[in-house]
Amino acid sequence: MTTAEQGQGAVIVTGASRGIGAAIAEKLADDGYGVVVNYAADADGAESVVSAIRARGGRAMAVRADVAAPGDVADMFQRAQRELGPLAALVNNAGTVGEQARIDEQDADELTRLMQVNIVGPMVCAKHAVHAMSTAHGGNGGSIVNIASLAAQTGGRGGTVPYAATKGALVTFTHGLSNEVAPEGIRVNSVSPGLIDTDMAAAAPWAKEVAAHSPIGRIGRPDEIAATVSWLISPAASFITGSDITVSGGR
Repeated sequence: MTTAEQGQGAVIVTGASRGIGAAIAEKLADDGYGVVVNYAADADGAESVVSAIRARGGRAMAVRADVAAPGDVADMFQRAQRELGPLAALVNNAGTVGEQARIDEQDADELTRLMQVNIVGPMVCAKHAVHAMSTAHGGNGGSIVNIASLAAQTGGRGGTVPYAATKGALVTFTHGLSNEVAPEGIRVNSVSPGLIDTDMAAAAPWAKEVAAHSPIGRIGRPDEIAATVSWLISPAASFITGSDITVSGGR
């Protein structure tokens, strides 16, 4: 049985100081993993998540790292394994919507930052995760879950087309990487949430419209995404790799 299947070792959840990332971190801690609650700026939010995990007897620590900064990412992976044990899984959740504007009004520097956070960052994190978990490098195997978006399938709403494109790239990356590392004991999947009840959703002017037209009649909850991630990295999903799981209430 691998380290990941035993529910031991470290799991890194990027962008875990609030919303979906926080829910994932808390669920995986309940599953028995030592969780790195990664954040880029919201230290208070990350420490709040860590406190909630520890209050339930779990293991967690907050680690500041900008996923778009390779040095930060390398340091985070080293610290995770030094303090929480062998790496069992990575959840690439950190992301940004970027500048919400038509493509002919987008700033090139803002687009570059969007790509660095939403595409390059997850790839760099995956690089370190593969090095740590691959049986070819002496690891015990494990799992990578990339948090994409339903926008990858729909193209996004007006003003968020570049964001949707980054999530589409993440799904493609998931498929390709899964084939590359499957022989080395690593499974790679993605989750594509629809509209989820987070601060980001609350700021969206079309959130009520989406809820009204959802077949289920509401938007999703962060814990529903967390449950999907938990299942994907568990032994129950041991034959699943290269898949994108849509969690959108039927949209």
